[in-house]
Amino acid sequence: MSRATGLQASRRSFLKRTAVASGAVFAGGSIGVSASAAENKPISLEPESVVLLQGDSITDAGRDKRRSGPNDPRAFGFGYASMIAAGLLGAHPDLRLKSYNRGISGNKVPDLDARWQADCIDLKPAVLSILIGVNDIWHKLNGRYDGTVADYESGFTALLERTKKALPNVKLVVCEPFALKCGAVGDHWYPEFDQRREAAARVAKAVGAIWVPFQAVFDEATGEKTPPKYWAGDGVHPSMAGHALVAKTWLNATGLG
Repeated sequence: MSRATGLQASRRSFLKRTAVASGAVFAGGSIGVSASAAENKPISLEPESVVLLQGDSITDAGRDKRRSGPNDPRAFGFGYASMIAAGLLGAHPDLRLKSYNRGISGNKVPDLDARWQADCIDLKPAVLSILIGVNDIWHKLNGRYDGTVADYESGFTALLERTKKALPNVKLVVCEPFALKCGAVGDHWYPEFDQRREAAARVAKAVGAIWVPFQAVFDEATGEKTPPKYWAGDGVHPSMAGHALVAKTWLNATGLG
């Protein structure tokens, strides 16, 4: 087998494993919430649909917050949100989609709630994706927040119920909070972080949202040749490769890939 053929085979194998992980149950043994991508009903985009990506610094990714218009590269930062928006806009030029990134570094569920009218409801998204939860535990461990797992789940559920009431036709996408054991992430994060992942899955199920199983995909992608720091140097914020994997997983789970 030639080196080029071997690399192609390896790539096909990796993509197959990624697709399987995207449709797997949670990794981690104690987490038994089914997260099959096959259970997600693919999103169908309509002309002039608004696609909104929400969350914390992982979504923010250094975006220019002085710029608020749709489809503006500088308003999207350098992360997965930009990759997703660019992919959708490039694939569907006839639909005249409007995409926005409203992630803000450091945000927790209560922070989303405080800015939700202007940063979500008023934008009238047809598709709303939310990745939130890592700061809810990280800030707690740092002594800057005292919210419990129950607070996270109830607040997140209330936020999405509020959204559905205001926007009854919105398609919701709930992204699994993820962490890799390196950098700031150690054993002291567990088992509470897994409990928060479980809570996010229950929220998605309760509101009928598409579920994006990021942790399972990162667990599958991590190995001897690709240690955790390859995907996220501090265990939380993805590298360029990590953002690419997040974007791919999102597109697969939503059926928009």
